[in-house]
Amino acid sequence: MSNFFTTADPLDEIIVKTLPGERIVATKHIITGWTNIVIEVTTERGAYFFRFPRNPFWSRMIVKDAAVCNFVDGKTSFYTPQMKLCYDDKHRPFSVHTKIEGYTLGDRIYHLSHTALTGVAYDTAKFIKELSGIDLREAPAKVKYPLSRFLHELDYEHYDQHIDADHAYIKATEGTQLVHGDLNLGNILLDKHDKMIGVIDFCFAGTGNPNMDVARMISRPAPQEFSDTLLSQFDNPDEVGRMRTAWQHIDAGYANHIRAHFPEINLNQL
Repeated sequence: MSNFFTTADPLDEIIVKTLPGERIVATKHIITGWTNIVIEVTTERGAYFFRFPRNPFWSRMIVKDAAVCNFVDGKTSFYTPQMKLCYDDKHRPFSVHTKIEGYTLGDRIYHLSHTALTGVAYDTAKFIKELSGIDLREAPAKVKYPLSRFLHELDYEHYDQHIDADHAYIKATEGTQLVHGDLNLGNILLDKHDKMIGVIDFCFAGTGNPNMDVARMISRPAPQEFSDTLLSQFDNPDEVGRMRTAWQHIDAGYANHIRAHFPEINLNQL
Protein backbone atom coordinates (compact mmCIF):
# COMPACT_ATOMS: atom_id res chain seq x y z
CA MET A 1 0.00 0.00 0.00
CA SER A 2 1.41 3.39 -0.97
CA ASN A 3 2.02 6.02 1.69
CA PHE A 4 1.79 8.97 -0.69
CA PHE A 5 -0.83 10.69 -2.81
CA THR A 6 -1.58 11.33 -6.48
CA THR A 7 -4.09 13.62 -8.14
CA ALA A 8 -6.24 10.52 -8.74
CA ASP A 9 -6.89 10.23 -4.99
CA PRO A 10 -10.18 11.64 -3.55
CA LEU A 11 -8.43 14.69 -2.13
CA ASP A 12 -11.64 16.74 -1.95
CA GLU A 13 -13.22 14.07 0.24
CA ILE A 14 -10.19 14.00 2.52
CA ILE A 15 -10.32 17.79 2.85
CA VAL A 16 -14.00 17.73 3.79
CA LYS A 17 -13.35 15.10 6.48
CA THR A 18 -10.49 17.16 7.86
CA LEU A 19 -12.63 20.30 8.20
CA PRO A 20 -15.84 19.04 9.82
CA GLY A 21 -18.51 21.67 10.26
CA GLU A 22 -16.89 24.13 7.86
CA ARG A 23 -18.49 25.07 4.55
CA ILE A 24 -15.94 25.05 1.75
CA VAL A 25 -16.29 28.01 -0.58
CA ALA A 26 -13.44 27.33 -3.02
CA THR A 27 -10.38 25.14 -3.62
CA LYS A 28 -7.31 26.03 -5.67
CA HIS A 29 -4.44 23.78 -6.71
CA ILE A 30 -1.05 25.50 -6.39
CA ILE A 31 0.80 24.34 -9.49
CA THR A 32 4.29 25.19 -8.19
CA GLY A 33 4.20 22.50 -5.48
CA TRP A 34 6.74 19.81 -6.34
CA THR A 35 7.29 18.05 -3.03
CA ASN A 36 3.57 17.91 -2.31
CA ILE A 37 0.23 18.37 -4.02
CA VAL A 38 -0.69 21.75 -2.54
CA ILE A 39 -4.32 22.87 -2.32
CA GLU A 40 -5.55 26.18 -0.95
CA VAL A 41 -8.97 25.73 0.63
CA THR A 42 -11.21 28.70 1.42
CA THR A 43 -14.04 28.26 3.91
CA GLU A 44 -16.48 30.66 5.51
CA ARG A 45 -14.20 30.75 8.56
CA GLY A 46 -10.91 31.29 6.77
CA ALA A 47 -8.35 29.79 4.38
CA TYR A 48 -6.08 26.76 4.75
CA PHE A 49 -3.25 25.08 2.90
CA PHE A 50 -3.30 21.30 2.51
CA ARG A 51 -0.13 19.44 1.51
CA PHE A 52 -0.31 15.87 0.22
CA PRO A 53 3.14 14.21 -0.33
CA ARG A 54 3.92 13.05 -3.86
CA ASN A 55 6.14 10.05 -3.00
CA PRO A 56 7.48 8.01 -0.03
CA PHE A 57 10.46 10.33 0.48
CA TRP A 58 8.23 13.39 0.92
CA SER A 59 5.81 11.41 3.10
CA ARG A 60 8.63 11.00 5.59
CA MET A 61 9.69 14.60 5.21
CA ILE A 62 6.23 16.08 5.78
CA VAL A 63 6.26 14.51 9.25
CA LYS A 64 9.53 16.36 9.88
CA ASP A 65 8.08 19.54 8.38
CA ALA A 66 5.24 19.53 10.91
CA ALA A 67 7.61 18.82 13.80
CA VAL A 68 9.90 21.71 12.84
CA CYS A 69 7.05 24.18 12.23
CA ASN A 70 5.46 23.48 15.58
CA PHE A 71 8.80 23.64 17.40
CA VAL A 72 9.80 26.94 15.76
CA ASP A 73 6.40 28.63 16.24
CA GLY A 74 6.82 31.74 18.38
CA LYS A 75 10.62 31.48 18.60
CA THR A 76 11.44 34.10 15.94
CA SER A 77 10.16 37.60 15.15
CA PHE A 78 8.22 36.28 12.16
CA TYR A 79 5.07 34.23 11.62
CA THR A 80 5.57 30.55 10.84
CA PRO A 81 2.81 28.01 10.16
CA GLN A 82 1.16 26.17 13.03
CA MET A 83 1.11 22.80 11.28
CA LYS A 84 -1.41 20.04 11.91
CA LEU A 85 -0.21 16.62 10.83
CA CYS A 86 -3.08 14.38 9.71
CA TYR A 87 -3.52 10.85 8.34
CA ASP A 88 -6.15 9.55 5.94
CA ASP A 89 -7.93 6.18 6.17
CA LYS A 90 -4.89 4.48 4.61
CA HIS A 91 -2.61 6.05 7.21
CA ARG A 92 -0.95 8.35 4.68
CA PRO A 93 0.38 11.55 6.26
CA PHE A 94 -0.64 15.00 5.04
CA SER A 95 -0.60 18.43 6.64
CA VAL A 96 -2.89 21.43 6.98
CA HIS A 97 -2.29 24.91 8.32
CA THR A 98 -4.10 28.22 8.38
CA LYS A 99 -3.10 30.53 5.55
CA ILE A 100 -0.81 33.41 6.49
CA GLU A 101 -2.16 36.36 4.53
CA GLY A 102 0.45 38.07 2.40
CA TYR A 103 2.47 38.00 -0.79
CA THR A 104 5.59 35.97 -1.55
CA LEU A 105 8.86 37.81 -1.97
CA GLY A 106 9.17 36.09 -5.34
CA ASP A 107 6.00 37.83 -6.51
CA ARG A 108 7.11 41.25 -5.28
CA ILE A 109 10.90 41.44 -5.39
CA TYR A 110 11.19 43.25 -8.73
CA HIS A 111 8.51 45.77 -7.70
CA LEU A 112 9.99 46.83 -4.35
CA SER A 113 11.39 50.27 -3.61
CA HIS A 114 15.01 50.60 -2.50
CA THR A 115 13.90 50.99 1.12
CA ALA A 116 11.59 47.95 0.99
CA LEU A 117 14.16 45.80 -0.82
CA THR A 118 16.96 46.47 1.65
CA GLY A 119 14.51 46.16 4.55
CA VAL A 120 13.49 42.66 3.46
CA ALA A 121 17.16 41.70 3.04
CA TYR A 122 17.94 42.83 6.59
CA ASP A 123 14.86 41.01 7.92
CA THR A 124 15.83 37.84 6.05
CA ALA A 125 19.25 38.01 7.71
CA LYS A 126 17.52 38.56 11.06
CA PHE A 127 15.38 35.46 10.54
CA ILE A 128 18.38 33.29 9.62
CA LYS A 129 20.23 34.43 12.75
CA GLU A 130 17.21 34.01 15.02
CA LEU A 131 16.49 30.55 13.64
CA SER A 132 20.08 29.39 14.03
CA GLY A 133 20.11 30.78 17.59
CA ILE A 134 17.20 28.63 18.83
CA ASP A 135 18.18 26.30 21.66
CA LEU A 136 17.78 22.74 20.37
CA ARG A 137 18.39 20.86 23.61
CA GLU A 138 14.66 20.21 24.09
CA ALA A 139 13.87 19.83 20.38
CA PRO A 140 12.25 16.63 19.07
CA ALA A 141 14.63 14.27 17.30
CA LYS A 142 13.00 14.97 13.91
CA VAL A 143 13.94 18.66 14.23
CA LYS A 144 17.62 17.70 14.48
CA TYR A 145 17.63 15.86 11.12
CA PRO A 146 20.91 17.03 9.46
CA LEU A 147 20.47 19.04 6.27
CA SER A 148 23.45 17.22 4.71
CA ARG A 149 21.70 13.88 5.22
CA PHE A 150 18.46 15.25 3.77
CA LEU A 151 20.20 16.58 0.65
CA HIS A 152 22.12 13.33 0.18
CA GLU A 153 18.87 11.33 0.34
CA LEU A 154 17.15 13.81 -1.98
CA ASP A 155 19.90 13.41 -4.55
CA TYR A 156 20.45 9.65 -4.38
CA GLU A 157 16.90 8.45 -3.66
CA HIS A 158 14.66 11.01 -5.35
CA TYR A 159 16.43 12.26 -8.46
CA ASP A 160 16.78 9.99 -11.48
CA GLN A 161 20.46 10.81 -11.96
CA HIS A 162 23.10 11.79 -9.45
CA ILE A 163 23.95 15.49 -9.54
CA ASP A 164 27.09 17.33 -8.51
CA ALA A 165 25.67 18.79 -5.28
CA ASP A 166 29.06 18.95 -3.49
CA HIS A 167 27.85 16.67 -0.71
CA ALA A 168 31.32 16.28 0.82
CA TYR A 169 31.71 20.04 1.24
CA ILE A 170 28.20 20.44 2.68
CA LYS A 171 28.94 17.71 5.20
CA ALA A 172 32.41 19.06 6.05
CA THR A 173 31.11 22.58 6.77
CA GLU A 174 27.94 21.50 8.57
CA GLY A 175 27.08 22.89 11.98
CA THR A 176 24.53 21.93 14.60
CA GLN A 177 22.34 25.02 14.36
CA LEU A 178 18.78 25.02 13.06
CA VAL A 179 18.44 26.01 9.40
CA HIS A 180 15.41 26.40 7.15
CA GLY A 181 17.08 24.52 4.29
CA ASP A 182 14.90 25.91 1.49
CA LEU A 183 14.90 29.63 2.19
CA ASN A 184 14.03 30.94 -1.25
CA LEU A 185 11.99 33.88 -2.53
CA GLY A 186 8.79 31.84 -2.64
CA ASN A 187 8.97 30.99 1.06
CA ILE A 188 9.28 34.57 2.39
CA LEU A 189 5.96 36.35 2.99
CA LEU A 190 5.39 40.12 2.85
CA ASP A 191 2.42 42.19 4.00
CA LYS A 192 0.63 44.85 1.91
CA HIS A 193 3.29 47.38 2.96
CA ASP A 194 6.07 45.12 1.61
CA LYS A 195 7.36 44.29 5.08
CA MET A 196 8.53 40.76 5.79
CA ILE A 197 6.01 39.06 8.06
CA GLY A 198 6.52 35.32 7.81
CA VAL A 199 8.34 32.26 6.53
CA ILE A 200 6.76 29.04 5.27
CA ASP A 201 7.68 25.52 4.07
CA PHE A 202 10.11 23.88 6.50
CA CYS A 203 10.23 20.55 4.65
CA PHE A 204 14.03 20.82 4.15
CA ALA A 205 14.71 22.11 7.67
CA GLY A 206 17.12 20.57 10.14
CA THR A 207 20.55 21.13 11.62
CA GLY A 208 23.32 22.61 9.55
CA ASN A 209 25.31 25.71 8.68
CA PRO A 210 23.35 29.02 8.58
CA ASN A 211 25.39 30.00 5.51
CA MET A 212 23.41 27.34 3.64
CA ASP A 213 20.30 29.48 4.15
CA VAL A 214 22.16 32.58 2.96
CA ALA A 215 23.37 30.70 -0.10
CA ARG A 216 19.89 29.36 -0.81
CA MET A 217 18.44 32.87 -0.80
CA ILE A 218 20.85 34.05 -3.49
CA SER A 219 20.97 30.82 -5.53
CA ARG A 220 18.09 31.98 -7.73
CA PRO A 221 17.86 35.28 -9.65
CA ALA A 222 17.27 38.37 -7.49
CA PRO A 223 18.23 42.06 -7.67
CA GLN A 224 21.93 42.52 -6.92
CA GLU A 225 21.06 45.09 -4.29
CA PHE A 226 19.11 42.49 -2.35
CA SER A 227 21.87 39.88 -2.55
CA ASP A 228 24.60 42.36 -1.59
CA THR A 229 22.64 43.64 1.42
CA LEU A 230 21.95 40.11 2.64
CA LEU A 231 25.57 39.02 2.19
CA SER A 232 26.81 42.08 4.09
CA GLN A 233 25.25 40.65 7.26
CA PHE A 234 27.34 37.46 7.21
CA ASP A 235 30.99 36.44 7.19
CA ASN A 236 32.76 33.98 4.90
CA PRO A 237 31.53 34.96 1.41
CA ASP A 238 33.69 32.24 -0.17
CA GLU A 239 31.81 29.55 1.77
CA VAL A 240 28.47 31.08 0.78
CA GLY A 241 29.57 31.18 -2.85
CA ARG A 242 30.47 27.50 -2.93
CA MET A 243 27.22 26.58 -1.20
CA ARG A 244 25.31 28.72 -3.72
CA THR A 245 26.77 26.63 -6.54
CA ALA A 246 25.68 23.46 -4.74
CA TRP A 247 22.11 24.77 -4.52
CA GLN A 248 22.11 25.62 -8.21
CA HIS A 249 23.07 22.02 -9.02
CA ILE A 250 20.30 20.80 -6.72
CA ASP A 251 17.76 23.02 -8.49
CA ALA A 252 18.92 21.78 -11.89
CA GLY A 253 18.43 18.18 -10.76
CA TYR A 254 15.00 19.06 -9.42
CA ALA A 255 13.98 20.69 -12.70
CA ASN A 256 15.01 17.63 -14.69
CA HIS A 257 13.12 15.33 -12.32
CA ILE A 258 9.95 17.42 -12.50
CA ARG A 259 10.01 17.71 -16.28
CA ALA A 260 10.33 13.94 -16.54
CA HIS A 261 7.67 12.96 -13.98
CA PHE A 262 5.37 15.92 -13.28
CA PRO A 263 5.10 18.03 -16.46
CA GLU A 264 1.97 19.74 -15.10
CA ILE A 265 4.00 21.56 -12.43
CA ASN A 266 4.89 25.17 -13.15
CA LEU A 267 8.67 25.73 -13.03
CA ASN A 268 8.55 29.47 -13.70
CA GLN A 269 9.62 30.32 -10.15
CA LEU A 270 12.75 28.19 -10.33
